[in-house]
Amino acid sequence: MASHRKPKQNPFTGSTAARTAVTLALAGAATATALDGTGHAAPAPTPTQLKAQVARYYQEAEVATDRYNGVKERADRARAALDRLTDEAARKTERLNAARNALGSYATAQYRSGGVPVGVRLLLSDSPDRFLRDASLADRAGDRQAIAVARVRDELRDVRRVRTTADARLAELKGEQAALAAHKHIIETRLEEARRLLEKLPSEERAAVEGGDTGAAPVAHVADTAHAAVDSVQAAVPAPSSRAAQAVAYAYSAIGKPYVWGATGPSAFDCSGLTQAAWQAAGVSLPRTTYTQINAGRRVARSQLAPGDLVFFYSGISHVGLYVGHGQMIHAPHPGAPVRVAPISEMPFAGASRPV
Repeated sequence: MASHRKPKQNPFTGSTAARTAVTLALAGAATATALDGTGHAAPAPTPTQLKAQVARYYQEAEVATDRYNGVKERADRARAALDRLTDEAARKTERLNAARNALGSYATAQYRSGGVPVGVRLLLSDSPDRFLRDASLADRAGDRQAIAVARVRDELRDVRRVRTTADARLAELKGEQAALAAHKHIIETRLEEARRLLEKLPSEERAAVEGGDTGAAPVAHVADTAHAAVDSVQAAVPAPSSRAAQAVAYAYSAIGKPYVWGATGPSAFDCSGLTQAAWQAAGVSLPRTTYTQINAGRRVARSQLAPGDLVFFYSGISHVGLYVGHGQMIHAPHPGAPVRVAPISEMPFAGASRPV
């Protein structure tokens, strides 16, 4: 009997349409494989993109630096408080030991004379008058013993209070130290990422980023003519006070010194360290961080800026410079870029304040 089953067809030997479909499918697979390889490789970033990424890493590092500075300030206060409490605990422990020794002396005397009823001791006494006189003294000694007991209680309570407070300060300090380590890690990571990107730039582009090619006067030139620049700026735009003039003069004297995160001078600075040191030279104490410095003094509008004013940048208030007039400031930009003069328009302006 003849078979009625349809014979199998090889797709590679069938109809023209089938062969065409298979060919297209294989070609598409090959093309997809090629595109998944070198065909879809991301293009290398341009120098402009690299510079933008470096700037972003520097700004993130500066935000972390500001947080680090604030935490370090709190850690220093906690450490100082802990040291004071430790000294206080030692003094109070000495007084507690002295009170305990005094109480021990009273207890020993009572033990030695105790055990015999007062009436019996009066009958056995060779001199009742002397005994009564001694008994009166003993009563007063008992009062002193009661005072000694109370003193021991008070000293013990004080020692416990101080030690409890010291334990709290120690826990606070440990927490701040952990936060310091976390911020330090962020700073170092971002700076390392920026360094790696800088290495990918041509030498000219890298120099522009590190030197801060902002159109401002060259750092070396400004540093050599700092005093002349101060006189020129002050003559054109007078500082609102003698202290502001002193702060500006200090900032000019710092031009060319390196940026080091966490540094407050005199040989290196970060941004808020420079403004703090400049106003400290004028006898005005500023907080350590940018986000607290902006509230130190009177807020001023951008159109009302005067030499010595603090100018702040970015939405998170993460950078600060010292205004010197003509739209220029002196600031510590970032690692690799020393203290220099730069236009305030080079960064997003966030506000200004005038220390008083």
